[in-house]
Amino acid sequence: MTEYLEMSAAVNELLAEDEILILCHKNPDGDTIGSAGALYWALRALGKTAAVLCSDPIPQMYNYMMLETYSRQFKPKFVVAVDVASMQLFGENNDMQEFSQNVNLCIDHHGSNAAYAYGTYLDADAAACCEILTELIPMMGVTIDPHMADCLYTGIATDTGCFRFASTRAKTHAAAATLMEAGANVEELNSILFESKSRARVEVERMALESLEYYFENRCAMVCLTKEQIAASGVPAAELEDITSLPLGIEGVQVGLTLRQQPLGSYKISVRTVRGIAANEIVTCLGGGGHGRAAGCEIEGMQENVKAAILREVERALKKLDEQGGELSL
Repeated sequence: MTEYLEMSAAVNELLAEDEILILCHKNPDGDTIGSAGALYWALRALGKTAAVLCSDPIPQMYNYMMLETYSRQFKPKFVVAVDVASMQLFGENNDMQEFSQNVNLCIDHHGSNAAYAYGTYLDADAAACCEILTELIPMMGVTIDPHMADCLYTGIATDTGCFRFASTRAKTHAAAATLMEAGANVEELNSILFESKSRARVEVERMALESLEYYFENRCAMVCLTKEQIAASGVPAAELEDITSLPLGIEGVQVGLTLRQQPLGSYKISVRTVRGIAANEIVTCLGGGGHGRAAGCEIEGMQENVKAAILREVERALKKLDEQGGELSL
C-alpha cells in the first residue's frame, strides 16, 4: 500500500536522493515527457545524476527537451514515475519491468491512480502532471529556467488540448503564466504541438474517419484503426493520441470512442465525453480509468466483441443521463 505524501514530503525525498531514474508511461505524450524533462533538468541543476526511461521511443517532436535517456550509465538508487496511473501503463520494452516493480515515488494527477508506488503525491484536480511540477520544482530550490519552462508548458498545453478541456482551471492558467514569465517559447511550442501534422498523421486520420460509425441515435461516434492500418501509415504511437478527439468533435455526439489495435492484437479504447457523462465510469467495469471526460481501457478479443463490450457501457451511461432528465450541465 502506498503512502500518500504532501508535496513538501515528496520534495524532501527527491532532495535526499541521488542517481535518480525517471519513468514515463508507454506511448508517451506531452505530459509524461514534459514532466520527465522538467524534473530531469531540475535534478541536474542540483548536481544530481538522473536519466529518463520510457518503454517506447520518445517522439522526435519533443527533441527540444534534450533528455538523457537511461542506458545503464548508473545504477538507480531512487525511482520516480511521472504521469503514470497504473503498473500496466509502464510497458514492457527497454527493461522497464525491472524498474517499474519498485517505484519509490509517483507524481500524478489521475484520480484513478492505482497506488502502486511506495510513496505517492497525487493532485487529481490538476489538469496535468506538469501543472504539479510547476509548483514542486521551485520548492526543490530550483529556479525554472526557459528550458524547464518549455518542458512544463508542453505537458500543460497538450493535456488540456491547448486549454480547451474541462480539466483546465484557473490554477492551470496561472501555471502557464508562470512558465511564460520564466521564458517558455509559447508561440513556437504551440506551432510544434498543435499546428503541424506529419503526412503519416494525416493519413491515419483519413483512415480513422473512413471507419466512422454512429450508435444510439447518433449520440455516440466510434472510429477504429487496426494494427495493419497503423503500421501502414507509419505514424508514431504518440501521434495517435490526437485521433481520440475526432469523434467527439462531431455535432450532436455525446460520447466519442477511438479503438486502436495494439501490436499483439488487443484494443486500446479512448473515451471522450461531453460534460455530464463520466468517461471514467464508462471504462471502470472494463478495467480502465482516467478522468471525468477523458478515460481509457485496453481489451483483449475480436474487434466485434470489443466494440460490443464498450458500447454496452456507453449505453448504460446514456440511459443514466436520460434518467436524470437528459440535461447536460455546463
